[in-house]
Amino acid sequence: MINIIVITHGEFGAYLIEAAEGIVGVQTAGLKNVSISPRMTLEKVKETAAKAIEEMRSEDGLIFLIDMPGGTPMNVVLPLAKDIEKCAVICGVNINMMTSAFAYRQSRDFDGLTTKIIEDGRKAICEVKSLLMKK
Repeated sequence: MINIIVITHGEFGAYLIEAAEGIVGVQTAGLKNVSISPRMTLEKVKETAAKAIEEMRSEDGLIFLIDMPGGTPMNVVLPLAKDIEKCAVICGVNINMMTSAFAYRQSRDFDGLTTKIIEDGRKAICEVKSLLMKK
């Protein structure tokens, strides 16, 4: 199974996981959340991320779901992830991406799951009111 580490500022990732599990079902294995707090030192953030990687490494692959590009979670993960062969760091996580990751991580291969998560995340970014105005 492809494992997932969610790393976000504050409790954002924990709440996304909770919401996605309410839609797709509880993830009993292969999922780890790391919440970054402003009270944590950078060294503590790196240590926590490294420990999560150690626990979650999988021959099937490891996907990081990160809240935003350029933030501390991404900046901490990239140097740690660069030497993991089957690994993706996906930024901009939203509920569509999370439910997609949970729903397909046992049935898709690593590249297929990575692509599916990104595609579904992009589909979720839209302005829908204008659809009502079309005739």
